Amino acid sequence: MTPKSCILIALFLLTCTFSIAQKKSLQAVSVTENITVDGRLDEEIWKTAPIATDFVMFDPDNGKPISPEKKTNVQVVYDNTAVYIAAILYDNEPQKILKEITQRDIFGTADNFGIFINGFNDGQQDFRFFVSASGVQMDAVFTEQNGEDLTWDAIWDSHARITDEGWVIEMKIPYAALRFPKADIQTWGINFYRELRRDRQQYTWNHIDTKIDNESAQSGLLEGIHNISPPTRLFFIPYSSLYYEKSYDYTANTSVADSKFKVGMDIKYGINDSFTLDAILVPDFGQTRFDNVELNLGPFEQQFNENRPFFTEGTDLFNKGDLLYTRRIGGSPSTSGKIRDNEVLESIPTTTNLINALKISGRTKKGLGIGVLNAITEKTFGYLRDTVTGNIRKTEVEPLANYNVVVFDQRFNKNSSVSLINTNVTRNGDYRDANVSAMIFDLNTKQNTYNAAGNFKYSYINEMTGIADKKGYYTGLSLAETSGNYRFSGGATYVSKDFDDNDLGINFFTNYHALSFAANYRILNPNKNFNSFKLYTDAYTEFQNTTGRIQQAKFNIFVNSTTRKNDYWGYGLNIIPLKTYDFYEARVDERFVEMPENYRAWIYFSSNFNRKFAFDFEPSITATSEKDRYTYDFLFIPRYRVNNRLMLIYNFNYIHNNHNKGWVDFDGDDIIFAKRNRDTYLNTLETKYAINNKMTVNLAARYYWSYAENLEFQTLQNDGTLVHSNYNQDKNSNFNSWNVDLSYSWWFAPGSQISFLYRNNAITDEYNLYAVNKNFGKNFTNLFSDNLNNIFSVSIRYFIDYNAAKNWF
Repeated sequence: MTPKSCILIALFLLTCTFSIAQKKSLQAVSVTENITVDGRLDEEIWKTAPIATDFVMFDPDNGKPISPEKKTNVQVVYDNTAVYIAAILYDNEPQKILKEITQRDIFGTADNFGIFINGFNDGQQDFRFFVSASGVQMDAVFTEQNGEDLTWDAIWDSHARITDEGWVIEMKIPYAALRFPKADIQTWGINFYRELRRDRQQYTWNHIDTKIDNESAQSGLLEGIHNISPPTRLFFIPYSSLYYEKSYDYTANTSVADSKFKVGMDIKYGINDSFTLDAILVPDFGQTRFDNVELNLGPFEQQFNENRPFFTEGTDLFNKGDLLYTRRIGGSPSTSGKIRDNEVLESIPTTTNLINALKISGRTKKGLGIGVLNAITEKTFGYLRDTVTGNIRKTEVEPLANYNVVVFDQRFNKNSSVSLINTNVTRNGDYRDANVSAMIFDLNTKQNTYNAAGNFKYSYINEMTGIADKKGYYTGLSLAETSGNYRFSGGATYVSKDFDDNDLGINFFTNYHALSFAANYRILNPNKNFNSFKLYTDAYTEFQNTTGRIQQAKFNIFVNSTTRKNDYWGYGLNIIPLKTYDFYEARVDERFVEMPENYRAWIYFSSNFNRKFAFDFEPSITATSEKDRYTYDFLFIPRYRVNNRLMLIYNFNYIHNNHNKGWVDFDGDDIIFAKRNRDTYLNTLETKYAINNKMTVNLAARYYWSYAENLEFQTLQNDGTLVHSNYNQDKNSNFNSWNVDLSYSWWFAPGSQISFLYRNNAITDEYNLYAVNKNFGKNFTNLFSDNLNNIFSVSIRYFIDYNAAKNWF
């Protein structure tokens, strides 16, 4: 190790004597009178409670004091059940306060007030609660690594009211929504936030210096909370759902209808002041958002977003190390069953049913975070057909399976952590089992000026009977400067060939080592042209371990900026100046295809969303060193806010791949590629109508059409080049997908919701075609011809607090 390397590493091990700027302090006051959360602040306690004021700008002009006309005063009081917050947000032009009504957790075009609470005052995780000027609630868990996770939802109360002097907020946040140590005297990290939306200005009470890349560590202090006795944290959320579905049965050549009724329950239990148990009994995810299915011609599966609330809420601890892809739980079966001679797969379910799931998570007073996630899926069957006799036989394609994640995350110095993670999938019987363990660290100097991060991951696969077990590892290290106008980083990664975390995670690339470097420049305060300006450059090289061939060699340079009128501009170049080698497209181990030099240019513009009409626009073009091989991409997203209740957003995306080359088939020992043209059209429409801040009607419609037309077949050579092939089969593809969700949602009580959903969807997936029908109208019409599924559902969820329910009896 060189002396220079020793000096860099020592920066992360030595204790720095400097600290972040002086923290403000606010004294919370105990209250015995009943507080009605109505935004009127007429309780006696608000006349005497200490006030937090003197906000300073966070963005864009960091550090600038708030103007006297926009003075903001905040008070905090508490009792044995909750903390209460009162905020008066002065505005000398109250008629200009923006107040679009949105769904929960969507900020929209509205002024916002927020409170950031860190019960452990460890500078690493905030529970954030926001209220817009229209009274819409947003809440999130914030960490420096993941930012704001708005999928986390808590049960709390708030009320916003516009006045002649601005607007007023009153909030009640139960202790059940927070995490803090069991101690007689509490000292919490706290910050207050205000967004003046019409000016696109953000302010905080305790100054957050943007030269330092750590927001949580720059909170102020909330003192004075003592001798509280929080009630039992036990909540029941029973639900019932009714589904009616009508679809076309091709076997019977007729439409069929089916209905089903589901009941179940979610349970949340506070094991102690720091740890919480979440469990779902008889899960129901029938009203989750549809998946954006696409034509997939590549060697890897399509990755989908997680839309099931249990697997999105409060999972930041389980996402450590990027080992968890929750769509594996209840995903497609892992086998095709035991196929005999003359049998072919007739049908197989696309998902497995989830029996139940639970998670336990929390953090001790000394900063040790512990998380346990466990889920069980049921045995699943598919059907095989004998090609000789025509008989249909049922076969097991997925046994009873248990999915488990355990995380230990130790925080220290208010900005650093070391974590141990283990994921495990155990399948009943002679099926593949998988275990992955990881150690990761994220170390920062006390002033948050330098960072060292790294990981070591080890996978062990116990294959099915007769197949050798598989072991692999993944390791990486990065060093970065994280403060100031100029910032730099560099890193290295090594991944062995047999590393495999795909039973509970998702990872496509193995058997490589890589080096990376990045540098960027940013302005920290506005100048005469820009509110913000950032210039990024990075370089990345990746080598296949076995052959040493280059898999990736790219250089990027791009700019992100915000004008003084709050329009966003971005533009850049992505350059691959060397020939590289793809070891995955051939679908055969150790075979590769040569990829040409590649040059992509793009520009992005997003107009200020404060305007009633706004739009996003992003064209790009990619050229290669091969004649006539290029891609162009056009994205246009106009939006129109009719009023504070009604919003329309349209998304159009067109992509043309010219003379693209990809795998299509095997012909004996030959690997057949095709030179092809591919066109993709995406049209989506989203409409929101807010009846009030508790009721919304939403429409989401998506039509996706993509087709690939082969121009020439080619055979892959051992050196990665392609030569003309006499292969002659019909291998064109044409894929159409349609989805519509029309929903009504009413939050009729805290944590309680009734929702109605009408959904229809259709897919036509045509492959091995001689010719593709390129007529847009006919493709759209054919999609609905005896192919449309219709589902109507109603679901009711009711939140029950044990402390209130016990009084019923």
